Amino acid sequence: MSASDDPGWSWFEKEVGQIESPTLSQDDIAACFARCFRGQEGETALSHLAQMTLGRPLGANAHNGILRHLEGQRYLVSYIIGLVRAGRDPKHK
Repeated sequence: MSASDDPGWSWFEKEVGQIESPTLSQDDIAACFARCFRGQEGETALSHLAQMTLGRPLGANAHNGILRHLEGQRYLVSYIIGLVRAGRDPKHK
């Protein structure tokens, strides 16, 4: 079976703008993230992500590309943590 015959891989052939995603409100998305990261395992996962990114210092001689890469990771982890907090406490927004 080729990749094009396998329905599980059909999404991979679409351009990013063509990928269908359900229409959810920001509150619904935040609630989804809160459910994904609930409990002790979720807290452990978030803590690990934060340690790898937010708690990782780079030296003064860090290459520009490495710095940009880490800053992108930090942004994404901060965004995820913010969604989890908003999903846990809708008044937190």
